[in-house]
Amino acid sequence: TTRADADADAAADRTPLALVAMHFALLAAVIASAHHPVIFLGLFLLFLGMAQAYPQHQSRLILKEALLVGFFLGGLVVLGGMQQWWLRPMVEGMEPLMLFFGALGLTAITDNAALTYLGSLIDGISDPAKYMLVAGAVAGGGLTVIANAPNPAGVALLKAGFQDGTVSVGALLLGALLPTAVAATALLVL
Repeated sequence: TTRADADADAAADRTPLALVAMHFALLAAVIASAHHPVIFLGLFLLFLGMAQAYPQHQSRLILKEALLVGFFLGGLVVLGGMQQWWLRPMVEGMEPLMLFFGALGLTAITDNAALTYLGSLIDGISDPAKYMLVAGAVAGGGLTVIANAPNPAGVALLKAGFQDGTVSVGALLLGALLPTAVAATALLVL
């Protein structure tokens, strides 16, 4: 092919500026209407319609993973308050440093948003204890795929780049240990 043909093909592959502008306008409208669910749902349906109408100009939507994250967080808000009966006595009896290491370890097997949300339900814990709870959850948030709600969506996007399309849990844990240690040290020392 000639250079003119290659330039014509590249121009045909470019996303139209009007579509890019519409995406930015929808994003701004979602942010502006964050506390109005009916408006948000209308904007979301408009976005889904655009994605369906112009699939050649955008990546495939990962709706299944996004819905799983949404259901998890919705369930956390609905059912989280019912966990105070066992959580309050346990957290109130811990020193802040122990709370940090407890949250750091728990984020390897549970979601850090769940830990911090449940911690926010406990009335009367000290400011240092609040900091240590959040710092531990943040520092350990990448130890496993389930440690952070968006991680499954990331795995769904990246798994094709791994051998056999699977992510090794052990390799992920080993790869996260050093960054976790650096983050934990920084949050404790700084």
